[in-house]
Amino acid sequence: MNLEEETKFLIKKYNISANKNLGQNFLIDEQVVENIIEAAKISQEDVVIEIGPGLGTLTSKLLEKAKKVIAIELDNKMINILKDRFSLYKNFTLLNEDVLKINFDKLINEQNIEQNAIKIVANLPYYITTPIIMKLLEEKVPAQNITVMVQKEVADRLTAIPGEKETGAITYCVYYYCEPKKVMVVPNTSFIPAPKVNSEVISLNLRKKAPVQLKDEKRFFQIIKASFMQRRKTLINGLANSGIASKEKIKEILISMGLSENIRGENLSIEQFAEIANKL
Repeated sequence: MNLEEETKFLIKKYNISANKNLGQNFLIDEQVVENIIEAAKISQEDVVIEIGPGLGTLTSKLLEKAKKVIAIELDNKMINILKDRFSLYKNFTLLNEDVLKINFDKLINEQNIEQNAIKIVANLPYYITTPIIMKLLEEKVPAQNITVMVQKEVADRLTAIPGEKETGAITYCVYYYCEPKKVMVVPNTSFIPAPKVNSEVISLNLRKKAPVQLKDEKRFFQIIKASFMQRRKTLINGLANSGIASKEKIKEILISMGLSENIRGENLSIEQFAEIANKL
């Protein structure tokens, strides 16, 4: 039985359908599954935290490769299926929780996980991709890497070099914490039901050392977010309107850096944002 047949069998057996409110689409492409496992570099030493396992398509392969799999699933219907499928696996832990509300430090302590053994794998719903990735990064979950499948347009933004065309506020945040890399484009025909857009698998390898030195990390991210909240405005207006500093002060800093007072945030490198943050 191939993956598509197995997925249709499970859908029929449990009389379920994809929950649109949770952004569910069931993966039926075996090659994509293999590529995700390979990109995550899963070994018998690893504890994998899988976010949104759904029917368990990825889970079954992860259980074969990893020391332990901790699956976090919100949908009660999927919980029942996952319990049925994997209850006999001694290396499987299932949590019926909202990943955005999880205390990862507490989870890691309770599960007695060695910090250098964690890898995160997820097929993320499009509507919640950014909040989940930002939670993992901002809370400094001690993972070696995060391998996720996201909407292709979002993947472009997550893996862009700060200052490139696709740049968004999250681009700088991801680049600060990770070395992002594209793995493969996944056509919409790889899912049941087929979404309207293509997806892409990306790998975020956590940096051991940040690419820039900061006096105040929180301030740095405040400045970046403020400059992109009012993207069409100049950096001076965006930061001044957010109450971060006066127009005069920001203008003074830009001039000292040899930058135009009409420059926009999207045109700055991560090093330039760091310099502005440190000077403020």
